[in-house]
Amino acid sequence: MSGIDGKVVAITGASSGIGEAAALLLAERGARLVLGARRSERLAELVARIEKSGGTAVQTRTDVTRRDDLHNLVALAGERFGRLDVLVSNAGLGTISPLDDLRVDEWDRMVDVNVKGVLHGIGAALPVFRAQGTGHFVTIASTAAFRIVPAMAVYAGTKFAVRAICEGLRQEAGDSLRVTTVSPGAVGTDFAKASTNPQVRARITEMRDRIAIPPEAIARAIAFAIEQPATVDVNEIVVRPTAQS
Repeated sequence: MSGIDGKVVAITGASSGIGEAAALLLAERGARLVLGARRSERLAELVARIEKSGGTAVQTRTDVTRRDDLHNLVALAGERFGRLDVLVSNAGLGTISPLDDLRVDEWDRMVDVNVKGVLHGIGAALPVFRAQGTGHFVTIASTAAFRIVPAMAVYAGTKFAVRAICEGLRQEAGDSLRVTTVSPGAVGTDFAKASTNPQVRARITEMRDRIAIPPEAIARAIAFAIEQPATVDVNEIVVRPTAQS
């Protein structure tokens, strides 16, 4: 199966930002969506928007740090649509701060969401993809997986890990599964709000307001990878503002 029309796509972190933009674009192009996020009320609003526009979507509350939640998301795809073609692992957390702040609880949370959350998705979807003989993992990393800057050591570490895991998955996937990593730069989302360090939060917000690209730019990159023929595996896409160094 190539293209997007008719494909069953599950998206984590779908209630806002990149996840929401991807859901809207893929629905417009005919995908049947299974949406997961922690904010159920936002998911319900998004499903209503999609259905009002003639699309198809279902939702389930999904916390990617909970292994069972990812299994429930994948199971919902099977129950409602009979299969799962693509898992977009978009949920992520960026509690950015200098190491000297010693915000160890925040470090732990980033590892749980950014790294374990991706692994939980792989653990839930991989057996389904193997049984089907086809499937596509699309994982959102970051340009922080390529370049480390002050205050982003732990966040960058989680995104380096995501790239490593996805590359290992690609090498093990064989000739029937596809693996794509999309690494955004500065995007116009609420990413900065997660930082509890006021100076860092202000710096990230200023950069966002000055140069950020819209979430729809990342949604188009996701769609590009999905719409390729089954024999074409787009492995890595980096999308950043032209003005970002």
